[in-house]
Amino acid sequence: MNIQIYALKRDFDVQKAERYFKERRIPYQFIDLGKKGMGLKELEVVRRQVGLEGMIRLSDKDWQSHYVAQLSDPQAALEKLRDDPKLLRLPIVRNGAQATVGYQPDVWAGWK
Repeated sequence: MNIQIYALKRDFDVQKAERYFKERRIPYQFIDLGKKGMGLKELEVVRRQVGLEGMIRLSDKDWQSHYVAQLSDPQAALEKLRDDPKLLRLPIVRNGAQATVGYQPDVWAGWK
C-alpha cells in the first residue's frame, strides 16, 4: 500500500484518518495542501473515484464552492479546486488509483 493523506489542517476527520492507519501500522504520507497542493492528474484520479460533487465541500457561507459544483467543464472545476484547496472535502486519502474523500474506514479496510 502507498497511502497518501491530503489535508489542509489536522481537523477531526484528518486526525481520525491518521489514527486509523497508525493503529494498523500502515505507513502513510501526509501532504499539507497549504504548502504543496494537488496536481491536476491527482485531482482527476479522485474525481474518477468519487465524482466532482463528492470532492467539493459545499458550504452555505461559501458561494465559490457552489460555483465550482455548477461548472459544466470538469477540467475548469479541477483547475479551480487545484488553485483553491479549501474548497475540497477533506481528508482525501489515496492508494494508487483508489481514492476516498472524508473518513472512510470501511473502504480503507478493503484496500490491499
